[in-house]
Amino acid sequence: MNSAVMHSRRIIRNLVETGVMRWYLFAFAMVLLDQWTKHLADTYLSYGQPVYVLPVFNLTLHYNTGAAFSFLSDAGGWQRWFFIVVSLGVSVALVVWMALIKNQQRLLTFSLCMILAGAVGNLVDRVVLGHVVDFISLHWNNRYFPAFNWADTCITVGAASMLLDMVLHPEHR
Repeated sequence: MNSAVMHSRRIIRNLVETGVMRWYLFAFAMVLLDQWTKHLADTYLSYGQPVYVLPVFNLTLHYNTGAAFSFLSDAGGWQRWFFIVVSLGVSVALVVWMALIKNQQRLLTFSLCMILAGAVGNLVDRVVLGHVVDFISLHWNNRYFPAFNWADTCITVGAASMLLDMVLHPEHR
């Protein structure tokens, strides 16, 4: 048998035995949830027209060609490719990092998994649509937080979990 094939099988077996494959599957499920909710928003909401849900929460369809808080959204188009390259790089780094850390570091692995899911969810939008679909709109007293989506929520939960892991497990640094 070819040594490359044997090496690949050894890597796959290691991923399954360490449990990281479960995390990859969980990230994939989060990406599917993100894409499904964006599809629903794009199908059933009218662009820019808020749908009341709660006094502080509307569903409002927006397309974001930039990054967080519409950063670089009016840059002329080059930012799409820039964010695609950055998202790909971050995603690959997260996949590798998750494979390398110890299985006992569950909170850190969860953090990386959520950030990976969010990065891939928004990456899919940028590649397929040329923009990110946002639809969750929070507000208070006519002050609106920028619209976001499930992928953004995953990234936020992942980042918060990573900070919590740093506090609870300083030896992981």
